[in-house]
Amino acid sequence: MPFRFIHSADLHLGKRFGQFSGDLPAKLREARHGTIAKLAENARKEGASTILLAGDTFDTETPAADVRRQALAEMHHHAPVRWVILPGNHDSLQAAQLWAMLRSDAPDNVTLAVEAAPLDLAPGVTLLPALCTTRRPGRDTTAWMDTAATPDGVIRIGLAHGAVQSFSEEGAGLDVIAPDRAQRAGLAYLALGDWHGSVEINPRTRYSGTPEPDQFKHGRPGEALLVSIDNAIALPEVTPFPTGAFIWHNLVLDLLDGEDAVARMQALLPELRLRRHALVRLSARGHVRLETRAALASAIETVQPDFGYLAFDDDDLSTECAPEDLDAIDHGGALRDAANALLAEADDDRLSGEDRAIAQAALNRLFSYAQAVKP
Repeated sequence: MPFRFIHSADLHLGKRFGQFSGDLPAKLREARHGTIAKLAENARKEGASTILLAGDTFDTETPAADVRRQALAEMHHHAPVRWVILPGNHDSLQAAQLWAMLRSDAPDNVTLAVEAAPLDLAPGVTLLPALCTTRRPGRDTTAWMDTAATPDGVIRIGLAHGAVQSFSEEGAGLDVIAPDRAQRAGLAYLALGDWHGSVEINPRTRYSGTPEPDQFKHGRPGEALLVSIDNAIALPEVTPFPTGAFIWHNLVLDLLDGEDAVARMQALLPELRLRRHALVRLSARGHVRLETRAALASAIETVQPDFGYLAFDDDDLSTECAPEDLDAIDHGGALRDAANALLAEADDDRLSGEDRAIAQAALNRLFSYAQAVKP
């Protein structure tokens, strides 16, 4: 029978999400905790006996007691599925108190991979863990796998956290894992963590990505990998499966004068029933008239409550202003004088880009105000 396991990483339990306000951070933290059950459910469904977590299970080296203990309780609930937790750069072995508490509290079905030594996963299957002893080890932590002794015919699986080539969440460092480590060390599979998007380095080496996204960077839903290995020399069969509750969208709205900007925007956004669990960063660019820009801003304000989070960036959206646009503000008087002055500043090349943008934004607001107060 093939050996089947789940490969996941970068749960970042307890992440605070301080860039958001209201109750969204709490919802995002709860979604991260919820990935534990999703991983276990898929393991049972697919007949996988083990879940490998390739580092950064916790977001910091000092997670709150409730984050740590509730995670272990949830893992215990899903016995006999076995969990193997590897230190990452966010929860490295340098956090001695964290790992001491994990050793004390870990249930029987949770294994802490805290020694660079072969670890038996099943008859004929051995795990070779690479340890993040500090946040930046400054070396290839997988190098020891090349000479790790295991019986002939054993399926060798590597587990590591860190950068391969340019795949690093926190910039290039000295601790770059050799992309051909699986070949050098005779590994059937090398399970990696650190990069938050699922990436195949080669047929035997993969990043699983995070099961619950935490940024707009990767443009992928949360997922994990089901891995099936027949024997020590066969290529692994790897199947991604979805795990995320929230989807992060980085969307670009390109506009030209004369287009129905609101219709284009609505077509670009997720369907209504999915918006509650959608975090969207929408950037508009191109050229529109004042009336169109005001209608777009109003439409954004209308749909914002549908979303978990919706941010609108129109810094790269230029406004074309015709005389009739200013007439829509007023034909004369103080409002028209203000509109004329703002338009002149917005088009004045002698002013800085920031000052011209401020004038344009003020003109846009003045137009919206004038439309709102008209009978």
